[in-house]
Amino acid sequence: MKIALIGASGFVGSAVLTELLQRGHAVTALARHPEKVAARPGLAVVTADALDAAQVAHAVEGQDAVVSAYNPGWQEPAIHDLYLRGTRAIIAGVQRAGGPRLLIVGGAGSLYVAPGVQLVDTPEFPQEWKQGALAAREALRLAAAEPGLNWTFVSPPVFLAPGERSGGYRVGGDEVLMDGAQPAGISVADLAVAIVDELEQAHHVRRRYTVARPLA
Repeated sequence: MKIALIGASGFVGSAVLTELLQRGHAVTALARHPEKVAARPGLAVVTADALDAAQVAHAVEGQDAVVSAYNPGWQEPAIHDLYLRGTRAIIAGVQRAGGPRLLIVGGAGSLYVAPGVQLVDTPEFPQEWKQGALAAREALRLAAAEPGLNWTFVSPPVFLAPGERSGGYRVGGDEVLMDGAQPAGISVADLAVAIVDELEQAHHVRRRYTVARPLA
């Protein structure tokens, strides 16, 4: 497939880029600073600002799908507002480009830990992650509110870390996946496997899903 990737130089985006290229997909990476994305076979890099819907539309036109791993940075003081500005621009740009499939990489904060209780609203949720998590929760709502948008939203598990690619994972829906009494985790490489599998198989169209490493 032809896949446009937003956030290709980030933690999740770079893992998704590697997985896409390893499977032979043609990737167009959108970047404000193209020099930050190293040249690789099968990869085209175009200058585009994720905060500008017109630039997004031009860059993703003709693509089969768009993966948004957009994140303005966890240390960015205005992360909440920038994340939502980017989300709105990306959704608008995808729609202007004729509506290729959009897969948004969100956060674990909007997953439920009890009926009516999302992780981000619990007292234990770390304050340093909260504004980004609240924005990602709103991004899910924005995508779901667009009736003509072919969207999927993936929430990583609570623990996401560097690690090797095993190729294995289990799938959940709107609730935090657990590993015994503790929240589950996954390597970023295996999260990328799950994301590219979803692009290829389309099991969660207009739905959110989550993944975690398999139970022992």
